[in-house]
Amino acid sequence: MKYRLAMFDLDGTILNTLEDLTDSVNAVLQKHGFPTHSLDSICSFVGNGIFTLIQKALPANTDEEKLNAVFADFKVYYAAHCADKTKPYEGIVDLLSELRRAGVLTAVVSNKADFAVKELADRYFNGLFDVAVGEREGVPRKPAPDSVFAVMRSLGCSVEESVYIGDSDVDVETAKNANVDGIFVKWGFRSAKVLRACGAKMLVSTPDEIAKIILE
Repeated sequence: MKYRLAMFDLDGTILNTLEDLTDSVNAVLQKHGFPTHSLDSICSFVGNGIFTLIQKALPANTDEEKLNAVFADFKVYYAAHCADKTKPYEGIVDLLSELRRAGVLTAVVSNKADFAVKELADRYFNGLFDVAVGEREGVPRKPAPDSVFAVMRSLGCSVEESVYIGDSDVDVETAKNANVDGIFVKWGFRSAKVLRACGAKMLVSTPDEIAKIILE
């Protein structure tokens, strides 16, 4: 096999979480009297963690106290509704199962809140990941490479043995900053054009293509 460790982004890469994110953001915006957003708008806001998502969803002149109040309500609401409509992309479970059978180590490294990452990984991919980590206090979020390095250390894998799979400009930068190879999916929250403009070299249209690259 070409790689011993495959690290995956979550939102837009292995799970389609966009509807639950949109519903949750809009629910708390409505609660606080702010305008809501379309699915496409929320899609353009995601990638840098849920605090940044709320920042972008609120009007630019929103004060810090209100921002923090909306963010607190979002965390509570999303924790209860993060799996209402979310589902794995077609072929992802089969891909992960194939990698595991081949002896590849697998991990999730996401900017999503750590509690949600762990819950969703357990709910939809029970037993298919060795490690699943999200945004945690004191750990710089992607595109900083800290979480990627931590996973590599915990699983005993080198840069050369590892690959990062994602769907966004943040993921392209994360792979670059960690000095690991990157595979980038065309079915996620950013277009192939955006990914190429950010420097993505390996783009795939199906999970089967990921398996072929990793196991070659």
